[in-house]
Amino acid sequence: MSNFDPLKIGIVSISDRASSGVYEDKGLPALQDWLTRALKNPITFEPRLIPDEQARISATLIELVDAGCSLVLTTGGTGPALRDVTPEATLAVAHKEMPGFGEQMRQISLKFVPTAILSRQVAVIRDQSLIINLPGQPKSIQETLEGLKDAEGKSIVAGIFAAVPYCVDLIGGPYMETNDEVCKAFRPKSAIRAPKA
Repeated sequence: MSNFDPLKIGIVSISDRASSGVYEDKGLPALQDWLTRALKNPITFEPRLIPDEQARISATLIELVDAGCSLVLTTGGTGPALRDVTPEATLAVAHKEMPGFGEQMRQISLKFVPTAILSRQVAVIRDQSLIINLPGQPKSIQETLEGLKDAEGKSIVAGIFAAVPYCVDLIGGPYMETNDEVCKAFRPKSAIRAPKA
């Protein structure tokens, strides 16, 4: 029996070519690996691999929220290309927008590539779920979630995941506990729960 709240997390890889078998999807394994390392909670993953079709993406997000996922992470489809419609599909199902997540992801990615300004990731709340669009590349997924550290492992730029557990608290979701060496969650002192005995 775990002392940590169980989590249900939706992970969605959005790619015409990977979903049709042209090449192997790298997004879902990258998301699952990072979340498994970052969180102490027992996690049930709800993985989906779907094409770049706006109605299908929106329907998938609604399905995952309705299935009880308190967090849904997507990867892919956030650039300016004609088939990139993930942000539109995400905003279409939103009850609230959370613009800070996209702003911070672009800040992190700009440290590596000037084309980060072309990324259009958004984050939204639907019911009691936080939905975040992440970049498409596994390396970029890790950088945006975890942030940037110097050679000594000291944080230079906070990753977006540091704010996710408290956001999920505020919308009535389960209490997420992070492995600090991967990503330390930030909560105001009043929101920190004592570990369960």
